[in-house]
Amino acid sequence: MFELFESFTNWLWTYPVLVILVGGGIVMTFTLKFFQFTKLPFILKQTFGKMFAKTDGDGTISPFQAATSALASTIGASNIIGVPLAVATGGPGAIFWMWLIALFGCALKYSEIILGIKYRVKNEEGEYVGGPMYYIRDGLKLPWLGSLFAFFLMIEIAPSIATQSASFVQSAETINIAPIVSGILLVAFVGFVVYGGIKRIGKITEKLVPIMACLYIVMALIVIGLNFTEIPRAFMLIIESAFTPVAAFGGFAGSAVASTIKAGAARGAYSNEAGMGTSTIAHSAAITDHPARQGLWGVFEIIVATLIICTMSGFLVLTTDIWTQVGASKAAAMPAMAMQTVFGSSFGGGMLTICMLLFVFSTMIVIIFYGEKQAEYLFGSKFAKVMRIVYLAFIMVGALVDLRSVIVLLDFTLAGVIVTNMIGVLLLRKEVKKESDSFFNNKELMNK
Repeated sequence: MFELFESFTNWLWTYPVLVILVGGGIVMTFTLKFFQFTKLPFILKQTFGKMFAKTDGDGTISPFQAATSALASTIGASNIIGVPLAVATGGPGAIFWMWLIALFGCALKYSEIILGIKYRVKNEEGEYVGGPMYYIRDGLKLPWLGSLFAFFLMIEIAPSIATQSASFVQSAETINIAPIVSGILLVAFVGFVVYGGIKRIGKITEKLVPIMACLYIVMALIVIGLNFTEIPRAFMLIIESAFTPVAAFGGFAGSAVASTIKAGAARGAYSNEAGMGTSTIAHSAAITDHPARQGLWGVFEIIVATLIICTMSGFLVLTTDIWTQVGASKAAAMPAMAMQTVFGSSFGGGMLTICMLLFVFSTMIVIIFYGEKQAEYLFGSKFAKVMRIVYLAFIMVGALVDLRSVIVLLDFTLAGVIVTNMIGVLLLRKEVKKESDSFFNNKELMNK
């Protein structure tokens, strides 16, 4: 029975889920008239150019805190090891398809945030809360579908925490910290942050996310820069192998074009959570004067998570040629091996381990908050506090038990999250366009 369930879950992620994510991104791009390209200078000015600016409007945390909170869940260990895995299974051309899908994902994430802000409400504690469950319930008038989304996400958070914890523990073992010790430490640190609520999460992530992202980017740029003569060849590899099969050589087993597209599309779709609706839960707490203004931060997230960090990971393994030396079964080790070619085995491996620990920690504190909001939506704020304890317990589950069955549950429930959210976004696309047009057609708002 378990093997049948596992096979069904793998099929879901191989075909239907990917088609829904990619197709949905294309539909919303056309609906919004390719705004992510035509309005790009304005988007960059409103996000990168106003990271620390004060904003008028209602909300609980600053727009930048909301964006970094969402980025904290988006940027995880997979941004470091996911791209090398895509290259190992689909060849360098997977990076081209990753870029392409991310560009369409900008419209999808922008749309989700607009809906999240438009249909947010105040909870019993006076904080703004929102997300797909609210815009499906109040926008589509389908409360049962909103509850189904909330249920899928509430369950999905538990195995997600366990898998993040496992990544932390395995990294900590490389510096001789026992699993039970690292698990207890992680429970303590994560518990301290999540018990402070969204305001404390926002304050932590606005400091942690830039530090961890910059640390990884700087180290990757040093390695790539010292191999700058290989950059043109890496670009050519990406473009050529995006449309032609790649023969096997070295540790690379070879790939067909279909495998390349699948590997790259999956990385592009999953590296930034576009289509999952989860980041809207953080964005719904933002202080903003218009839903579309906060939606611009969704484009910012995709630029940072996929077009910068994932691209760095790709060029890290291509310019050092590590991708030709290691097979898919060892793809997770590629970034560390690439770092070690420049920084040495101890420093290079150690620094990458620190990056992964920071990425995992930031992800966990935010997704626990996401899970609590689903529990609150379904059963009230008291039950949300119970789920907080359950989620913290799953940190120890990930630290100490075999994760095969946990990961299958994670994949199945995440598929449910995506399908229910995408129904909401696509059926409410006219609402998205209306809000977007009302913002871009108002010169007073745009000039703020």
